[in-house]
Amino acid sequence: MAGMANQAFGYTGNGRKRQGSDDIGGDGDMIVAKKGMGQGAAACWDDPAAALAAARHEFGEHGGVNMSIEASATFTVMEPETMRRMFAGELGPDRDFFIYSRHFNPTVLNLGRQMACLEGTEAAYCTASGMSAISSVLMQICSSGGHVVASQALYGGTHALLTHFLPRACNITTSFVDIRDHVAVREAIVEGRTKALYFEAMSNPTLTVADVPELSRIAHEKGVTVVVDNTFAPMVLSPARLGADVVVHSISKFISGGADIIAGAVCGPASLVNSMMDLHQGTLMLLGPTMNAKVAFELSERIPHLGLRMKEHCSRALTFATRLKKMGLKVIYPGLEDHPDHALLKSMANKNYGYGGLMCVDMETEERANRFMNLLQNYSQFGFMAVSLGYYETLMSCSGSSTSSEMSHEEQVLAGISPGLVRLSVGYIGTLEQRWSQLEKAISRMVQEGGMLLKN
Repeated sequence: MAGMANQAFGYTGNGRKRQGSDDIGGDGDMIVAKKGMGQGAAACWDDPAAALAAARHEFGEHGGVNMSIEASATFTVMEPETMRRMFAGELGPDRDFFIYSRHFNPTVLNLGRQMACLEGTEAAYCTASGMSAISSVLMQICSSGGHVVASQALYGGTHALLTHFLPRACNITTSFVDIRDHVAVREAIVEGRTKALYFEAMSNPTLTVADVPELSRIAHEKGVTVVVDNTFAPMVLSPARLGADVVVHSISKFISGGADIIAGAVCGPASLVNSMMDLHQGTLMLLGPTMNAKVAFELSERIPHLGLRMKEHCSRALTFATRLKKMGLKVIYPGLEDHPDHALLKSMANKNYGYGGLMCVDMETEERANRFMNLLQNYSQFGFMAVSLGYYETLMSCSGSSTSSEMSHEEQVLAGISPGLVRLSVGYIGTLEQRWSQLEKAISRMVQEGGMLLKN
């Protein structure tokens, strides 16, 4: 029965309903071969936008330029013997045979092909949330007694998963290190026990940039799988092309762009993704973090303009960060030349996408951070106080008391999270100068109140 999963990610589909017998042969395989431009094809493209453009375009059932939504939970067969053969692994999605949408769904698989192209991996599987993608990967790679080496600077939910849930529920422990300290990373790996090195390509919220090629080299020397969360930097960075084994995403953020969808993705080797869909041992199959087909359709329509959106997010973030720094504010943005990881990011980044759509302003205390955000939202209408990121409006939060609140004070200090760190996900709606005037207005008001002292 496990063989069913092993057929999954050669799936290309033929965009047509099956006629007559379920036992398609000869011609069906030829159609797949001719039209199969999905998974794996992206590896030859340096630019993720080029890889996406090279992927097969899925048309609608009646010739529509957009694919049809396959909303069925279960699928019929034409002959009784077919169901046995599907469960035996003889027939699968690679030949347009589907059983049940918790296993595989044509619309969700199409989004998976797009994600594989975006990240330059052999395969991808889309999930109901980013956290389900992260937890499924780590529980598949690590068995009971396993060990993870992870960055100190992580999203609070991921930190809680590694610190509290996995040790209690799965007997999987984690050693947290400064991901910039490669000696510490190497020393934390326990040969034979450490199964995964986990970090964020650009850390939440401190915007530390990981040296993906060097960290991958260190991990691979010791037989450790490298898992990278690229939620903060889609299009900007391509961790798999830099040496990482697995890339995970919260698609809810930049890839969605609308702050209206919760979704995730696992991008990596076909062997790993297939193992995660194994009927007996697969975390994706058995834990069931299933993406709804209607959600997959919505997302597949947004990915084609992700590159354009990312360029504008990044361009505005760089402009605002540069101007705020000149005003004397303490700004953290890897696009600034004085950021400690600027040269590293420049050496790894895909050309012409910029340096990321997030920036931080350190107000030093939570009180000043809250006053600053209040003025930005309620006085100058610059943005919204809300968690998450990647929205067309600017979103801002004080990380220490919100998205990183799962971490203790000591853990936040180790991660470099100041109590007054304001994380801004820079939007692109309105004109740049319109938004800058709103930002400047809030700063001027805070200076007048005596709540901010500009250094220049």
